[in-house]
Amino acid sequence: MANWGMAIDVDRCDGCNACVVACRTENNVPPAGPEQAAIGRTIEWLRVERHVEGEFPNVRVRFVPVMCVHCDEAPCASVCPVSATYETPDGLNAQIHPRCIGTRACAQACPYTVRHFNWGEPSWEAPLEQTINPDVAVRWKGIMEKCTFCVQRIRRAEDTARGDEREVQDGEAQPACAQACPAQAIVFGDLDDPESAVSQQAESPRAERPMEELGTGPRVFYLKEGDWRGSVRPGSSD
Repeated sequence: MANWGMAIDVDRCDGCNACVVACRTENNVPPAGPEQAAIGRTIEWLRVERHVEGEFPNVRVRFVPVMCVHCDEAPCASVCPVSATYETPDGLNAQIHPRCIGTRACAQACPYTVRHFNWGEPSWEAPLEQTINPDVAVRWKGIMEKCTFCVQRIRRAEDTARGDEREVQDGEAQPACAQACPAQAIVFGDLDDPESAVSQQAESPRAERPMEELGTGPRVFYLKEGDWRGSVRPGSSD
């Protein structure tokens, strides 16, 4: 069984937001609308943060994609009163939407601010309703949602490999964000496979886990030149 993880090279990322658009389209993330966005009720499974380095005039802006980091010791799972979130055998922090009762306890426990509460019934204005992915359930009002590493794509790759009586090949399971990135800054794969691109990047001296000092054991690694430990900090919260 695979041990899924992701590596993001922030030296490659140019902040184009192609990953954000791909994530929203693949996973039926509904638009919040201007009124809801104005009071902070947005839904973003993936966001691109900006970090400014240096002193004027020698200033550099870095773009850092941030999504659920699928912790090995996920604080969200321990606080959910109905066990709607749990860790799968292949390392994903799964979310059981029908079980969720919307307490938002998981969002408060998450140090990365990557869980969002669905404040309203999802809707898409014409012709955007034609973009809904039939492989992904449309979530309803009053529950929490977040990045799943595009689990539907992972399971499809696993089913194909099982039918062919083989293992999933490196690069065969691709989340939408990794597939859409024009700079190839996002790499996804099996961390237990020493030959996989993601495991090699995770072993790089440039690799750091975000806020590793918390002991959550993120499965997302960020690569950047120099010392940047803990530079990925939470954005706005629900």
